Amino acid sequence: MADRPFLLDVSRLVWRSWSRRLPTGIDRVCYAYLRNFADRALAVVQHRGIARVLTPRHSDELFAALDLPDSEFQSRLAALAPRALAMAPRRIDGNGAFYLNVGHTDIDLASLPDWTRRNNVKPVYLIHDLIPLTHAEFCRTEAIERHRGRVINALFSSAGVIANSRSTADELESFGRSHGIPIPPITAAWLAGANLGSPDVVPIMPGRHFVCVGTIEGRKNHFMLLQIWQRLVERLGRAAPKLVLIGQKGAEASHVDNMLDRGRGIRDHVTILSHCEDAELGRWIRSAQALLLPSFAEGFGLPVVEAMALGTPVIASDLPCFREIGCGIPTLLDPLDAISWERMILSFLDQCPERARQLRMLKDYSPPTWSAHFAQIEDWLDQLKVLPRSFGAIPHSQGAAPRPLYRAAEQQPFPPVSEGRHAMLNE
Repeated sequence: MADRPFLLDVSRLVWRSWSRRLPTGIDRVCYAYLRNFADRALAVVQHRGIARVLTPRHSDELFAALDLPDSEFQSRLAALAPRALAMAPRRIDGNGAFYLNVGHTDIDLASLPDWTRRNNVKPVYLIHDLIPLTHAEFCRTEAIERHRGRVINALFSSAGVIANSRSTADELESFGRSHGIPIPPITAAWLAGANLGSPDVVPIMPGRHFVCVGTIEGRKNHFMLLQIWQRLVERLGRAAPKLVLIGQKGAEASHVDNMLDRGRGIRDHVTILSHCEDAELGRWIRSAQALLLPSFAEGFGLPVVEAMALGTPVIASDLPCFREIGCGIPTLLDPLDAISWERMILSFLDQCPERARQLRMLKDYSPPTWSAHFAQIEDWLDQLKVLPRSFGAIPHSQGAAPRPLYRAAEQQPFPPVSEGRHAMLNE
């Protein structure tokens, strides 16, 4: 293990490439960690609570396969998997190596903290948000329970937790305190957006347009935007601006389809792009009047930093994470105040003072970078190596309330959970 001091869980990326789904925000983070740690890591793959650590050779082959186009990945994996799994030991002595799981993969299962103990590795998890716990009204019951399990197990069992923002870190600490859970070391490290292309951009759509980027689901508040666009069409007719919704459809997206089907004239002014490669995404954002992000809850908000990096103004919800990562540049509004949103959108059609202010500030904006992120993370991991405290690896039982724990001697393991199917929380 000396030459491979990290174990990197790539289960989520294997599933994404196999299914050929477009990368979500969490997937992009997983790819960044793959690029940074691949030459110093062994690959971990897990399914239904069974984890395997691949040999150095097979780890390198899998890492290289994950860099291939999805159309080539399936055949490469089919050839690799039988050899790699046959030679992967059921148990290793990790000698205290860090196990990095940044994709939320099966952290809720009791088997994962059990596995980290048996194999003598130090788990480090990246928690992207607490939305299913803080805004349960936007999530399925299963998603709420799974994410609750992720957070409890991460706090109980990890050597340290990475949060994508100070806002997420604060929510983690608040959740731990309110449930009497001992808080492990937590570091808040901003994420970097994707490189969305060249500054020499020809606008994709003639005329003026706004973009909204993110999975189409209730939490993102697309319905309010569509109501606003209905009023703009009624008021301005053919002169109304265009709205481009870029994202895959998530849970409970039928309200968007219904609005487009039944709204009077709105379909001519609203475009949905469910499949949009990075270069095209960059062109849409760069040539837009503004990025619109009226979400009710976010953990970070990659589209905000991506838009600002391209010099595009942002109108977003007044959320703690946007106040943090926006550096005072975006125009922040109450996500329930549709009238203010409509007025601001109309004003951004012209060179209003607020849009001009953003454009001036964007000239000096320096977006977060992956190099800065990993410099912080690796320095923090070096500090974790020498910490004497060892956390309890107490597994979470779905459906059971976490016990308030005030003295270590009173800690009792939760009953083990059944091995659930692999599931992910998309951002």
